[in-house]
Amino acid sequence: MTKKILIVSMLLLPAAFSGLYRARCNEVIRPADVRVFTLKDSINTAILNNRPIQEQEQQVDYARAGILYARSAFLPQVGVSYSYTLNDAVPGLGPVRPGARKDPAVYYDYKNSNLITLSAKETIYNGGADIASLKQSKLGLKVEGETLRAAKLDVEFETKRLFYGLLLAYETLRIAQDLVAQASAHYEHTSAMFNQGTASKFDVLQSKVQVSKLMPQLINAQNAIDLIMADFKKLLVIRMSETIAIDGKLDYKLIEIKEDEFLREAYSRNPQMILKLLGVDINRWAIEYAKAGWLPQISAGANYTFQSDDISVLVLPRQSLWNVGVQATIAIFDGFATKAKVDQAKAQYNRARLAKEDVSDQVAVDIKQACLNLKESKTVIDSQKDSIVEAVEALRLANVRFDNGVGINLDVIDAQTSLAQVQQNLAQGIYDYIMAKAQVNKVMGRQYSGGGNYGAGY
Repeated sequence: MTKKILIVSMLLLPAAFSGLYRARCNEVIRPADVRVFTLKDSINTAILNNRPIQEQEQQVDYARAGILYARSAFLPQVGVSYSYTLNDAVPGLGPVRPGARKDPAVYYDYKNSNLITLSAKETIYNGGADIASLKQSKLGLKVEGETLRAAKLDVEFETKRLFYGLLLAYETLRIAQDLVAQASAHYEHTSAMFNQGTASKFDVLQSKVQVSKLMPQLINAQNAIDLIMADFKKLLVIRMSETIAIDGKLDYKLIEIKEDEFLREAYSRNPQMILKLLGVDINRWAIEYAKAGWLPQISAGANYTFQSDDISVLVLPRQSLWNVGVQATIAIFDGFATKAKVDQAKAQYNRARLAKEDVSDQVAVDIKQACLNLKESKTVIDSQKDSIVEAVEALRLANVRFDNGVGINLDVIDAQTSLAQVQQNLAQGIYDYIMAKAQVNKVMGRQYSGGGNYGAGY
């Protein structure tokens, strides 16, 4: 009786630590004081609290402001200024006619000069540099947006990995608990048979050793839950001391494997692919920006000034002057500086094209790998589903044979272990299928919308 109590206590210890998992139905118990996370809740929380994503959102705002800055080059620059100058000597003008349209000193200067200037300047043409700069700024905003989307997809994938990893760990714990329970019950049954003279001492010892051998597996299963839970809390930015639970089921929904369609969608929606395409466009406009050094630079300006030695009469038509003008310059020889900039821009453009091709090849490999993983895990699931029924029947027959004295104790132990292994293989196969599907969606750039939907049904 003492042995039995000890064994039962050892069985219940990991379950008491976990406390949140209902082993048989693969669901979460929901105490009122425990926060429960579904997959959608987990993804939303992880994305909302992720600091690199928050930083990237600021980069998007920065890039949006960059567009406004680039547009400012197309608008006139208007300003007003005031200055005061005390001159040691000024040209003598002789008597000033009171009725003159302008005070002659405005053409020369005053000993005490107060000057207000209104100015406006507009770039008419600068070789297309402003246009290229604006195009690059708009593409830069798209780059930051796609970078943000890529970061969200990464966090989403990691959340699913840990969420379903927890469910797999809970299932592993359930299987280990069942296996230890079966081994303990068999040990008790063998002990009873030994007392009745129908089992050997070796059988009893062998059954007892089997229970001891399984205990580390049970503890490892519990430790795996604790470790994954810690990573899960870290990802969601939740305090380690807070108790949480997950609401989910280690289950899967089959999808039709359409590798060619997956690849076409990945080429059009994968963030890394889009980033490389944008990089090519940005570098193409960088070439146009560099070429502006060979083209004319044309600008226009206007000034309206008020000048007087008496500030009280400063802003009067008699004290004002205006001028307008146009300036055009073209570089005849700049020491090959523009040529060097153009050559650099072309080299960067060619480099961006090569990088795009490299990413294109990698996307194709990732889709191929994900599809192979889907097929492999589906094969494992199918084979293990069929084997579970056979493993259960094999265990039943092993117990009957042992009870009737025509089977050996090792047959029962092997049958118990085999059933647990098949159950573990099935759980692992389901997890692998779920993650392979998650990988397909990530490569295709599809974001989770809840309820297992990804916009196109995967």
